[in-house]
Amino acid sequence: MEHAPILVHRISPSGGRRVVIRIAGVDTVLGVAYSDADLIEFLRRIEVPDPDDLVLGDSEVIAWQGGQPHVYEEPDGP
Repeated sequence: MEHAPILVHRISPSGGRRVVIRIAGVDTVLGVAYSDADLIEFLRRIEVPDPDDLVLGDSEVIAWQGGQPHVYEEPDGP
């Protein structure tokens, strides 16, 4: 199986998730997303068609690494 072309990395210790897109075998960092709205905006800026549906529809084009999809901060401790 081929890897998804959009990778949303694990939540960083300071919050947010790095977003990378792979085009023609080259990885490009789009930025650090702190919400689905940020992720949608990154995709809109590079002219991905229907970025809202892509992100909110849980497309297989996006791989969420570590943790739950659509979560951008670690839950508070006990």
